[in-house]
Amino acid sequence: MPQRLGKSLIRLPHGDSSPQLAVLQRMLLALGALLTAALVVYLDRKGYRDINGDGISALDAIYYTTVSLSTTGYGDIAPATPSARLVNVLVITPLRVLFLIILVGTTLEVLTERTREQWRLQKWRRRVQSHTVVVGYGTKGRSAVRALISDGTDRQQIVVIDPDAGQVAEANTAGITAIHGDATRREILVMAEVAEASRVIVAAQRDDTAVLVTLTVRQLNPTANVIVAVREGENAPLLTQSGANSVIVSSEAAGRLLGLSATSPAASEVFEDLLVPHNDLEMVERDLLPGEAGRSARESKDLVIAVLRGGKLHRFGTPAAERLETGDRVVAVRHA
Repeated sequence: MPQRLGKSLIRLPHGDSSPQLAVLQRMLLALGALLTAALVVYLDRKGYRDINGDGISALDAIYYTTVSLSTTGYGDIAPATPSARLVNVLVITPLRVLFLIILVGTTLEVLTERTREQWRLQKWRRRVQSHTVVVGYGTKGRSAVRALISDGTDRQQIVVIDPDAGQVAEANTAGITAIHGDATRREILVMAEVAEASRVIVAAQRDDTAVLVTLTVRQLNPTANVIVAVREGENAPLLTQSGANSVIVSSEAAGRLLGLSATSPAASEVFEDLLVPHNDLEMVERDLLPGEAGRSARESKDLVIAVLRGGKLHRFGTPAAERLETGDRVVAVRHA
């Protein structure tokens, strides 16, 4: 993967300071030092000697201070009287030092920032593994990220991909590494280290984009848990064939919730409660607690609604879900 491409697209989260603003501030400081020196020289123009002998104009004063502060010093204009030389010692020389500090300091900071960014990028690549890649940082993507973080996922273990620079900046503001690019391109997914990811959440704006991303992700990582959101239910089987482990049909889910709210308001309220992180109730998948193995699922302190055993999900009410065994994982409803 070309390093130049990676540096231009991967955005690691930064602080609130803007490098463009910092450079602009320093340019204004340098310009202020230049104009101050030019004004001092022009006010004392009678104490300076021009090799042409035609006096010192405002342009000559600016020219003299420019070559003086930049340490060029052609010598065609020079202080001739003691007062002018004293002004050079007490005013022009300190301004020259300030000008050089601004110039050299800005250059060093740019080089240092570039080196620091490369170091941070290399450190991030070494650290990122078994992470979560979120494709799309729109409404669905942001909600998914918030849910991950509220459930204990470290922000540093989340990588967002979005073609919109504004969404990338928003992810950075939230402390999340983001990549500005099109996730249907293989190299963009490679930048996100999809091959090392444990989960990939596809929340693209278009269903055809979701299919292409899912196919590419599955080629790069055959074992990751791929969760995809689509708008139309007719596209769900295609995504399942493309390698998605779970397909969420957003339009149908919203429609079912609307219908449930109309016919069973209380059930709808409980369902909404489960969807809001850390509300009264929450749904979790967890390992067995000490003492639960060998006992009935009904004896658990949480409401067990499914048992995951040997990679197969046994739902509440089935014989396999009645008794818990060592190595099981359970899906349960509990107080938040």
